[in-house]
Amino acid sequence: MTETSPEATIEDYYVEDRVFEPAGDFRSAALTADRSLYDEAAADRLEFWARQAREHVTWFTDFHTVLEWDLPFAKWFLGGTLNVSYNCLDRHVEAGRGDKVAYWWEGEPGDTRTITYADLLDEVCKFANVLKGLGVERGDRVCIYMPMIPELPVAMLACARIGAAHSVVFGGFSADSLSDRIDDASAKLLITADGGYRRGEPFGLKDTADASVEATTTIENVVVVRRTGQDVTWNDSVDHWYHDLMDGPTASADCLPEHMDSEDLLYLLYTSGTTAKPKGIMHTTGGYLTQVAFTHRYVFDLKPDVDVFWCAADIGWVTGHSYIVYGPLANGASSVMYEGTPDTPRPEFRDGDRASWPKDRLWDIIERYGVTQLYTAPTAIRTFMKWGAQEAARHDLSSLRVLGTVGEPINPEAWMWYHTHIGGGTCPIVDTWWQT
Repeated sequence: MTETSPEATIEDYYVEDRVFEPAGDFRSAALTADRSLYDEAAADRLEFWARQAREHVTWFTDFHTVLEWDLPFAKWFLGGTLNVSYNCLDRHVEAGRGDKVAYWWEGEPGDTRTITYADLLDEVCKFANVLKGLGVERGDRVCIYMPMIPELPVAMLACARIGAAHSVVFGGFSADSLSDRIDDASAKLLITADGGYRRGEPFGLKDTADASVEATTTIENVVVVRRTGQDVTWNDSVDHWYHDLMDGPTASADCLPEHMDSEDLLYLLYTSGTTAKPKGIMHTTGGYLTQVAFTHRYVFDLKPDVDVFWCAADIGWVTGHSYIVYGPLANGASSVMYEGTPDTPRPEFRDGDRASWPKDRLWDIIERYGVTQLYTAPTAIRTFMKWGAQEAARHDLSSLRVLGTVGEPINPEAWMWYHTHIGGGTCPIVDTWWQT
């Protein structure tokens, strides 16, 4: 390896050829510590995935064919029926784990919510019935344009429960981006919020949503979560407050999950559109849920009874769909969900002008919640490097046992900084990838 001086900037590149083996105690307790999974898959990949599907997913009707592959089309677990919401919620509650925490949610202003699996099931069922009351049916498409608040996974799971496909649009996208996605999906209903919090200030979403609805023809109703309390323009013919609907007569906590075919559409997610017109990618039910449950369990060495998992992405991206919502909940894990930016501390630490604020919100959250797995992006890690290791050094990060990166290749400098300053030189780093 070519050495770099401590003063070298992070843009200096070097070749890193050292190997960092997991610690012996980590390896001995790991879910998989040898090549047996790889060997099993190599010997009979279809039987391997059939076993994973039956171990990780509860099926209402078992599948009769693992894979039908007629290039370029692949169909997984034919004949099988299931419901993603049931797999993420009901089966844990039925097994007596309803009091287990599903999410520790923290808003940027410092407000918090602790949501159990029983709480989440109740809210999802109520909102699923609200959607039905607004005319949403199996096979319809619902667009979701929200900040990182608990009502976002509630909306996704409610759609999955009744067989309506959701299309989540990142809350930073413009009105044109939102209307393009509404049009392409022929979305029947839009779920949004008055706004959210970012970098210490409230930002608006409702005005952008209004402009998008005005530019489209398929939206029949708009459900609005009150997050910031800011003034919004209101159209009584289409707009509905979430809290009013959830207190209304249709919001029963009893909602049987639809039996969905394995190849039924679970959600649409659109490419960013940076290089061409955004393309809506269809993610179907059985194969997707099997993959996210399997990878979440084994890649992160998940021990759901003791671990606190944190994917510090946004649900608007596929990583957030898979590792904030569907993977962790399918596995009965407890996760952290955070609304804001990593350089916005809790209000009591915002002394002076913004430039003087500590940039340690992620490390603060890890310490307070005892996070065991942190999953973030190389771009974020390089930003943390520029802010300096002293931000993390102020906090006890010893609860961490696995680190993950996602979204792009990680350069050696960022890997070593992450390994040293966040993982304490002991945490294995797993590098994953997903495609929208």
